Amino acid sequence: MPKPSGKQSPRTLLPAIYRRAIIDAVVKLDPRQMIRNPVMFVVEAGSALTTLLWLQALSGNGEAPPGFIGAISAWLWFTVLFANFAEALAEGRGKAQAESLRKMRQDTQAKKLYLGYEVAKGREPVISDFLVVSSATLHRSDLFYVKAGDTIPVDGDVIEGIASVNESAITGESAPVIRESGGDRSAVTGGTVVLSDWLIIRASAGAGEGFLDHMISLVEGAKRQKTPNEIALNILLIGLTAIFLVVCVTLWAFSLYSVQAGGSGIPVTITVLVALLVCLAPTTIGGLLSAIGIAGMDRLIRRNVITTSGRAIEAAGDVDVLLLDKTGTITLGNRQAVDLIRVDGTVMLDLADTAQLASLADETPEGRSIVVLVKEKYGLRGRTVGATESGTGMKFVPFSSQTRMSGVDFGDVQIRKGAADAMFRHIETSGNVVSEALRKEVKTISLAGGTPLIVTRNGKAYGVIHLKDIVKGGIKERFIQLRKMGIRTVMITGDNRLTAATIAAEAGVDDFLAEATPESKLNLIREYQTGGRMVAMTGDGTNDAPALAQADVAVAMNTGTQPAREAANMIDLDSNPTKLIEIVEIGKQLLMTRGALTTFSIANDLAKYFVIIPAAFLTTYPALSVLNILGLQNAILSAVIFNALIIVALIPLALHGVTYRPMTAEVALRNNIVVYGVGGIIAPFIGIKVIDMVLVLMGVG
Repeated sequence: MPKPSGKQSPRTLLPAIYRRAIIDAVVKLDPRQMIRNPVMFVVEAGSALTTLLWLQALSGNGEAPPGFIGAISAWLWFTVLFANFAEALAEGRGKAQAESLRKMRQDTQAKKLYLGYEVAKGREPVISDFLVVSSATLHRSDLFYVKAGDTIPVDGDVIEGIASVNESAITGESAPVIRESGGDRSAVTGGTVVLSDWLIIRASAGAGEGFLDHMISLVEGAKRQKTPNEIALNILLIGLTAIFLVVCVTLWAFSLYSVQAGGSGIPVTITVLVALLVCLAPTTIGGLLSAIGIAGMDRLIRRNVITTSGRAIEAAGDVDVLLLDKTGTITLGNRQAVDLIRVDGTVMLDLADTAQLASLADETPEGRSIVVLVKEKYGLRGRTVGATESGTGMKFVPFSSQTRMSGVDFGDVQIRKGAADAMFRHIETSGNVVSEALRKEVKTISLAGGTPLIVTRNGKAYGVIHLKDIVKGGIKERFIQLRKMGIRTVMITGDNRLTAATIAAEAGVDDFLAEATPESKLNLIREYQTGGRMVAMTGDGTNDAPALAQADVAVAMNTGTQPAREAANMIDLDSNPTKLIEIVEIGKQLLMTRGALTTFSIANDLAKYFVIIPAAFLTTYPALSVLNILGLQNAILSAVIFNALIIVALIPLALHGVTYRPMTAEVALRNNIVVYGVGGIIAPFIGIKVIDMVLVLMGVG
């Protein structure tokens, strides 16, 4: 993501974020904002009520000493402020990013092509073809022209040309990327800069509707919607608060009745009842719930992933099937030459020399890897393109989809390399015979999941080049971790079943889909979803759009086509397909954090019940003094202070998340109960006792 402008260091920036969060925490006290969090709205109402009671007590008509009521009121206000501070702090990073992005968004000039302009292959527009206008006037489907040095005014798709583009404003990466027409790298983003050549672009968004605008609204939290689980938990918290509200009102009625019926004792005060309600209500998780959700989205943004829906983050935590593209995700993306196999009595150095000559003009990664293999393994240096052999100039033959061969001619020598079936025909057409040894080597490489390229000289087979998809280092260990999490991994590839099976076994995936088509991907996702599974996948091409739209978590590459980006619910700005694994881990961390703090909050309430109930009704029922096992002298005030401070103590955990480790749901639940359940019960007894001791030392009580 873009870094904040200026020369502020993290140390100078951090206090600014805290200062802004403190101001926002006060602004959020507006009841119109607080009503969105019903639990904390109840606490704010209680704070206001106790403030009025404190003012009444100052006039001499209070139900309790002004000092006690004032202290309770102050700490209740702190409880609300601390909850608001947690949410504001979570939003702070997003707002800082939004400001940085907003500075980059500017009204630029656009070379809008005249209506009816005919796009010609390879023809760069001239000044009479376009009109210079403000980018704010561009609309969807308008055509515009950019050249080296121009800022791309709005989002769009390249329909002609190829150029190098600096996208550091969006991705934070300084390395330029190639954008071209007719492929999966045709989408461009407004605000990026063309470094070389030229492009004709069709606008896919109008002014104010672009990707940069969308990023701004997302990172500042303006469009964050509560997820289904968050809504369900909110309903639970509201229900618990309502129950405790009824309980407190009922206990107040019982207290009045007991005093009147027994003729002794003092009814419980309103101040104490409000303190009781706040301590028993799930204020801890109620105050931190929003911050947890915002922080989860922020963790994705820091990894350069933009999500269009909070549902997608939550769904990522529930994913149990991952569809991963083979090329670029599981393998390095380019096949590499790993061996040369001679046949029919050919001398190995002759095979190496012939293979190198056939690959000198081959600029594909596979061709370059052959030259490197021959140089490193057999010590043959590469020749200079255009040099002569036997006194005759070289004529290089490029690869063609029709012949499926490439090579070089010089004098009466003809060298070719290519796919096995095409080379078999070439050998036979040249009047030679395809030997059984050659067929055997081709079959052996194919069975091993490799790609055989046959090398010939004047139609005679010299040997076979073994090309292999290289599985990424460490990817197998990642899949083992995913399996421990109960996630099934499925490799998607256009390769034949034999090659796909070999790569799948080497990588350690659970299953694979070979010879994949858009229809087969879509059907596979639907099949898993019918069985109740949550499916995640990545894609970048137009043919991936149907499957992306169907998947529960769909991550499109920023370099991909506009249809793919529109169909997905997440966009990876780095265009790194393996990031899907990190996204799933972030989703699970979000769910684990929410579950851990909910468990801790409820356990806290159980512990506070045994502390505050006896103290609250001691004036009505003196016999309850025997339950004061901690010997507390300021039980009510200590419990209220603890209730406020525990929110502050848990803010770092809410923002950073529970430390994630791959484990099954059963193990995670057990750890949750042991650590946060038992810990949540023990912590209040210790914390309240320590606070009470401090208050006694200060002369309170």
